[in-house]
Amino acid sequence: MGFEGAVRRAGVDDAATVARLLHDFNTEFDTPSPGPDVLAERLRRLLGPTAATSGGGTTAHLAEDAGGAPLGLALVTWHPNVWYDGPVALLDELYVVPTRRGGGVGAALLAAVVDEAGRVGAGAIELGADEPDVDALRFYGRHGFVGGFEPGERSFFLQREL
Repeated sequence: MGFEGAVRRAGVDDAATVARLLHDFNTEFDTPSPGPDVLAERLRRLLGPTAATSGGGTTAHLAEDAGGAPLGLALVTWHPNVWYDGPVALLDELYVVPTRRGGGVGAALLAAVVDEAGRVGAGAIELGADEPDVDALRFYGRHGFVGGFEPGERSFFLQREL
């Protein structure tokens, strides 16, 4: 069974839906979440009309079934980068509801991000994936994402919370 819904760019009016999906994602993987209400408020600011992909901002894409029910999301932070003429897209989150995994929803969401990156002249799309998450690594590999700076070299995404 393939994906027969649609992927569209999320707007401010979709903040609560995007927030619920993000919260569900974190809950599924036992990762702390500030809760859907806090996330929705942040998303209302981030997805607002000033969010521009050319110089910075946040965008989201929603995958929906034919009836408009949300099936997944891709959340992207855009930033300028000295190594490219255009912005770099950081794929912060790619989430598909568990019952719809393996049916093309993730591929459709990722394709929407790649298409948008091409339209705005992005130099690269970056993402972080945990080494034990072999399914995610295999998925991203099938879609042309590689780790490291040299063939066969592993790459790590590091952070320090403040």
